[in-house]
Amino acid sequence: MKAQVNGTSRDLADGTSVAAVVSLVGAPDKGVAVALDGAVVPRALWDKTIVPDGGVVEVLTAVQGG
Repeated sequence: MKAQVNGTSRDLADGTSVAAVVSLVGAPDKGVAVALDGAVVPRALWDKTIVPDGGVVEVLTAVQGG
C-alpha cells in the first residue's frame, strides 16, 4: 500500500502501525508527536493505530532553541 510520510510517498506493508512508521523514519524515543490524516495520535495508541492505504502521516520532533 502507499502512504505519505512526512511529505514523501512510501510503500508500506498492509497493517503497518503508526509505531512502525515512527521507527521507519528513525525518530527519537522522546519529543515526538504523530498526526494521521490531520489528527494527533496519542502515543498510547501508536501500536494499535493502523495506517490506511493513502494515509498521510506526519512525524514531528521537538526542537530546542529560541
